[in-house]
Amino acid sequence: MLCISVTPTSRTLARVDLLNASRQGDIIELCLDHLAKEPDFKELLDGVSKPVIISCKRKQDGGQWQGTEEERLTLLRQAIVAGPEYIELDLDIAPKVPRFGNTQRVISVTRLDRPEYDIDALFEEAVMHKADVIKFRWPTRTLDDAWPLLAAVSQRRGLPIVGQGIGRPELTFSLLAQKYESPWIYAALEKGMEDHPGQATVEELREIYSINEIDRQTKFIAVAGFGELEEETVRVLNAGFRAVPVNMRCLPVEINKLDRLGKMFDILKVRVLLANSDLGTRLRPFIDVANEADSSTGFFDVLLKQADGWHGYNTLRRSTLRRLEPKLKEAFPHETMLNRRSALVIGNGGLARTAVSILKERQAVISLSGPDEKQAQAEAAELGLRHVPFQSLYDTHHDIVVLADSALQKGSGRLQFNPSYLRPDLFVIDFASLGHEHPLGAEARERGCLVVDGRQIWNDLLAARFKTITGKNLSVHADNV
Repeated sequence: MLCISVTPTSRTLARVDLLNASRQGDIIELCLDHLAKEPDFKELLDGVSKPVIISCKRKQDGGQWQGTEEERLTLLRQAIVAGPEYIELDLDIAPKVPRFGNTQRVISVTRLDRPEYDIDALFEEAVMHKADVIKFRWPTRTLDDAWPLLAAVSQRRGLPIVGQGIGRPELTFSLLAQKYESPWIYAALEKGMEDHPGQATVEELREIYSINEIDRQTKFIAVAGFGELEEETVRVLNAGFRAVPVNMRCLPVEINKLDRLGKMFDILKVRVLLANSDLGTRLRPFIDVANEADSSTGFFDVLLKQADGWHGYNTLRRSTLRRLEPKLKEAFPHETMLNRRSALVIGNGGLARTAVSILKERQAVISLSGPDEKQAQAEAAELGLRHVPFQSLYDTHHDIVVLADSALQKGSGRLQFNPSYLRPDLFVIDFASLGHEHPLGAEARERGCLVVDGRQIWNDLLAARFKTITGKNLSVHADNV
């Protein structure tokens, strides 16, 4: 079930928000800590067709309550008298607010610093204070942080447990909690009305993830990261899964440590991981099988669990080659190799490493540069390349330029790339944005450069990944999702 959090600042807006939420969710959480004035509870709850949880969070628990603690307790006691289905009480104040009428008590434990591990002791204490439902809430910055929260809600106990992550990666926990039949999960009514920054909206959960269709049989495809490109991946692949249809969904995850990743994926039955540029350069120790060409890049963007372990692939390399070959023949029609051509790769991480690998195979003379001078210098040394200081690249002449950093900015500032460098005779590979045309890629095209459009590579990449995962062709296009 979906519990929609509403965070009104006025009594008039509160009534409107409650009515809107009742049309979209199964349960409504009315967060009193955002209200400027004391509400009339009878008036607010009148006509609301869905069960309501009334909460009032302190600042120390991530809320917005401005008054005294005694005023908050008085407000919660008044709320109970109005007869909502649920009242949320912090564990430490539960003894001070007695049970009244038929209102069920959601006893809440919140931490803002780290996950809570002493679940059993806190559960027993909440039971002692007459809990009907027990709620745990803490930041779920990574999959490791979400793990004890997921364990808490998925275990069968004497009382139901609900969980709520804090931060954008709460989405990881919400999707998993839906699969493992948590009593409810939380969502914001709409953008700008989040209970905490990054909270998913009910529209996002329904439109992108088809949340009500996720069940015990749903297979999750892990997608590392919460950036723009990762969100594009999730939108397209989920639309493709629905069109086939198959009971699969993308699971956005933030992965930090690798030591427990295999065990967690085994428990969750996750057998596919799509890695971003940052994670993909750290995965080699986790991978059991990889071919020499992909290993040479030091970057893996797709991992598949097979009978003999995790197989790692650089599918970006394959998709780039498919799009690059015709363009190379157009730019250099009389050459089969690039051994007389100089290439400049601007950027660091998996995108840059993939570009370097492809150019090395064609025997280009490669230099590496980037706004992060220390990282660029370190990677150039590791890969055996010439390093060009970012401020000095305008003194160099190259035949091929690869834009391989999504953070690369157009401009004349010290850490920006001046587009005057883009001459009409340049061959430019736009790796910078992939899902969208980067401003520098557009500038190169307008200046007459021969450009390999990253969006074409990206569409090819998504189609190849979808085929690998499902065995079927991707019937949706990124531009139409």
